[in-house]
Amino acid sequence: MCCSVGFARSLGLALFPLALCCILANLLLLFPMGETSYIQQDRLASYIWYFGGLGGGGLVMLIPAVSFTTLGKCGCCWNESLMMCGSALAAVVGLVGSGYCFVMSGFALVQGPQCFTSFGWTYPFADQGGRYLLQPETWSRCLQPVHIVEWNVTLLCVLLGLAVLQFIICLLQLGNGLVNAVCRPCCYKQEYSLNA
Repeated sequence: MCCSVGFARSLGLALFPLALCCILANLLLLFPMGETSYIQQDRLASYIWYFGGLGGGGLVMLIPAVSFTTLGKCGCCWNESLMMCGSALAAVVGLVGSGYCFVMSGFALVQGPQCFTSFGWTYPFADQGGRYLLQPETWSRCLQPVHIVEWNVTLLCVLLGLAVLQFIICLLQLGNGLVNAVCRPCCYKQEYSLNA
């Protein structure tokens, strides 16, 4: 059981920097190239306002991170089983949060940025189904904000990668928590019957 708790704590410690990076990446998306005028004029891509990184990959992910790192030790095996069940539930919350971050980032990436083109403010890549990602020569359609396509693609790809890592970590703890919650009482009964 100590190994399981230690494993869960290490997973929780790994989630903290990932969650902070998600929050940072999402905040950077709100201020293209460090400019505040675009958020004031509502010139950001619509999916960025769903806060996939800030909410799902960031704040929601702090729930399993805190849960995993604060797993305590107690003398009662049944309490330890309940504790591992709780960590499994926290892992499910983490799976939902990382999934939300991944989906929103994916939608934002496929939609492309809102930018000023020769036709005014529009989504020049929205009807391409993400093909613009493989055609960097078309990115110059966006005149303002400068380098907005590179900015969005980089940060959204970072969010996608972080969401995948978070999902894997939470999936590992879900398995760890369920196995220990189910197997620990059985092992405890066998130990008790052997000692008796």
